[in-house]
Amino acid sequence: MHPTTPMIRVEATPTPAVLTWARESAGMSLEDAARKVSVSPEKLSAWEAGTSRPSISQLRKVAAAYRRPLAAFYLPKPPKRFEVMHDFRRMPKGTTLLQRSPQLALEIRKAYDRREWALELLGELDETLPDFRVTAAPDDDVEDVASRLRDAIGITLESQSGWKQGYEAFRGWRAMVERAGVLTLQATTLELEEARGFSISMRPLPVVVVNIKDAPRGRVFTLLHELVHVTLNDGGICDLHDADVEALCNRVAGAALFPKGALLQSATIQQHPRGDMAWSDGELRDLSRQFGGSREAALVRLLTLKLTTQAFYERMHREFLRQYEEQQTQRERTEGFAPPHVIALSSAGPLFTNLVLENLNRDKITASDVSDYLQIRLKHLKDLRREFSRGA
Repeated sequence: MHPTTPMIRVEATPTPAVLTWARESAGMSLEDAARKVSVSPEKLSAWEAGTSRPSISQLRKVAAAYRRPLAAFYLPKPPKRFEVMHDFRRMPKGTTLLQRSPQLALEIRKAYDRREWALELLGELDETLPDFRVTAAPDDDVEDVASRLRDAIGITLESQSGWKQGYEAFRGWRAMVERAGVLTLQATTLELEEARGFSISMRPLPVVVVNIKDAPRGRVFTLLHELVHVTLNDGGICDLHDADVEALCNRVAGAALFPKGALLQSATIQQHPRGDMAWSDGELRDLSRQFGGSREAALVRLLTLKLTTQAFYERMHREFLRQYEEQQTQRERTEGFAPPHVIALSSAGPLFTNLVLENLNRDKITASDVSDYLQIRLKHLKDLRREFSRGA
């Protein structure tokens, strides 16, 4: 018998500081990352310190766990292209720091990547997008900012009143926002409890991201809320709670969604008993259908216009939260899981998907590149193209 040839362990030579950066930017603790890579925290810590090295196979596991290309770990130093994202979420009582899950870290990184790729793809096509120029300051008049936002988007009362269904309203608003020069994306892995949305206010091509797990009309409000953050040049992670700048963004988003003149002249407002600060669910539903926002968004707007009280809003807000949870469970049960090509298209949105497919049509990129850009397997590309053409 021939003696068994021992397996040769081939060491990888990643940059230690990049290993640390990749883990932290993925939102993972040392213990969580070590568990995913199937090594001890001590061993992973030694790799990050440079006192020992992983094997090639171990580095591949690290790359898969952090969702980074293998080549990234050989960079001479950590990339500096991500700006620090402001976190507008409220801290739970008894805590001093809000943690970001690996899912949130991934969605933020994906948004930065897609913005950068979109600019590169535009360059390949020798095309430009409209420059979203609306800016605002925290002390600007809410109605004025909302009016300028509507003008920049090009939205009309006729258009938004024509979108009767929630998904139709979201798709309509999303298309208008993208035509104004803003990249819109949907986070697919993020729980609603962690964030309703976030934004990147870098110019050109700022980015707004909404949570795909939210109700369609809720996404419309988040889309506008995040757009206000862009106008303030203060992008960040949001949960839409009424505090500080979040309250301002809520007021402007509500004013953009429910223009004051049209709202006050609506039959629902005209027929409501003067001085009555309580609003029925039927009245809020009527306003929701007419203007395309959620019932809660309508109530936020009524609060801004002093047509309801803070106490009534807070009571209804708690009830809306309970209903949202029930509706989310119902949607998951009845709608099931969408096909991969539908999820990819919903996440990337019409603007980014069009840039990718147009570059493919002009032989600027390969089908394999499309798979990377849109995060879809090649076998689903045909279905995605068909779905995109149908939507367009």
